[in-house]
Amino acid sequence: MAEQLRPSPGGGALQGAVRGRVRGPPCTMHCTVVEYRGWKEGYQCGYCASVQGKVSTGMWAHSMTVQDYQDLIDRGWRRSGKYVYKPIMNQTCCPQYTIRCRPLHFQPSKSHKKVLKKMLKFLAKGDSPKVAGDVTEEPMDSHREDAVACSFVLKNESDISQSELKPLNVEETERVETEDNAEEELKKEVESEPPQTCADKDSAGSSERSDSAKLVHATPKPGKGADLSKPPCRKAKAIRKERKLHKLLQNQTHTLEGSPSQVEPQVLHSQNSKSKANQPKSIEDFIFVSLPDDAAHQLEVRLVPVSFEDPQFKSSFSQSATLFAKYQMAIHKDTPSECGEYEFTRFLCDSPLEAENPPSGPDCGYGSFHQQYWLDGKIIAVGVIDVLPYCVSSVYLYYDPDYTFLSLGVYSALREIAFTRQLHEKASELCYYYMGFYIHSCPKMRYKGQYRPSDLLCPETYVWVPIEQCLPTLEHSKYCRFNQDLKAGQDAVRF
Repeated sequence: MAEQLRPSPGGGALQGAVRGRVRGPPCTMHCTVVEYRGWKEGYQCGYCASVQGKVSTGMWAHSMTVQDYQDLIDRGWRRSGKYVYKPIMNQTCCPQYTIRCRPLHFQPSKSHKKVLKKMLKFLAKGDSPKVAGDVTEEPMDSHREDAVACSFVLKNESDISQSELKPLNVEETERVETEDNAEEELKKEVESEPPQTCADKDSAGSSERSDSAKLVHATPKPGKGADLSKPPCRKAKAIRKERKLHKLLQNQTHTLEGSPSQVEPQVLHSQNSKSKANQPKSIEDFIFVSLPDDAAHQLEVRLVPVSFEDPQFKSSFSQSATLFAKYQMAIHKDTPSECGEYEFTRFLCDSPLEAENPPSGPDCGYGSFHQQYWLDGKIIAVGVIDVLPYCVSSVYLYYDPDYTFLSLGVYSALREIAFTRQLHEKASELCYYYMGFYIHSCPKMRYKGQYRPSDLLCPETYVWVPIEQCLPTLEHSKYCRFNQDLKAGQDAVRF
């Protein structure tokens, strides 16, 4: 039986759901109507291949307000089509923690920049570094595949090779990136300086010679370590900084003799120029860069409301459905009957969310959208997203397998983070990017933790906790309460 949840000022559908599902007359305004499907257990898990390990509860949403769905995903729920479900975290085989990224503080990592640069190079010059059969660069190209875990959808998971199931964990990834950045910076500085011998460096640091000589106790045997009778070789970076400082002091001295009033402005200008040059590039610096007039390709990203009443959605439906089938058969090994237009519509076009366009909201309004990536006049990828009062929620991604070399899973996620920042300029409360579920017990789903800073939702208190604080606990137990405050969550709604 369908049950209507009357809108309420404070809790939306949550209060109605907890207090017996308030029944009432048909709602003429935006309202939430759900059909509770109950507890479901003992069905196959797509993450650990357990035959009967998955446990969840769910409901069929005939219609739902964006605020009610926002409240639900902040309590661990998730939609797939019109089916809204929640894993029973302390019983299911693979606990699924809601994860969100904070786009306003997001800085792309070295690997993220590599993907963005690869796209720019492809658009500008047409370079396509294709390697036959190589998909290990981006094991989670389909970074929304957790959305297909419901019973009625197409297929649980794609076939992933063993090499793809062993990505670096977050700490290792950051360590490697830090080391790579340090090596790259040192390499640039060494290349910018003329070759120097140790003797040259000794002359630059002659003031240290006497101290170093005092430490010499014995001369090592030939071929056994460094010659301690000589001062240690200094890094090019330290020498370069010393020379710049010396030159700057000389310039200041000359200026003081001539025009003292100009010393401070010159120094400040030099420092400001240097600080601007050293600022890290944002996503927008890579995405919205101007292409040359003779660019090999043109990429256009269109935001299309999920509605057959929308002319753009209707005109592109056939092409989009064909791309979906191609993706499902190539990546998830579906049969043609499992990914036809009916399945496509039910899974990615049917949405319970009622479109809303309040004056204080973003220009596109709230609701469900397809973010279409058009390359030279054809769709090569579609990101399915929900725009909600406080976030952009990623639902699914499908793309043309011929363009796997562009790492479209990572690229689309970065575009959606940039899109969230853009919406925040008009709707100040919209400042998060929800990436679905983080599953630490499934190695191939850990990649979502690499979009920093990010938070995981505590399954007991429904408090957001930075992922750095959660990872050590998850290493010891797949189900965890992240918030250790015993008083927290006592008043939390549990359902």
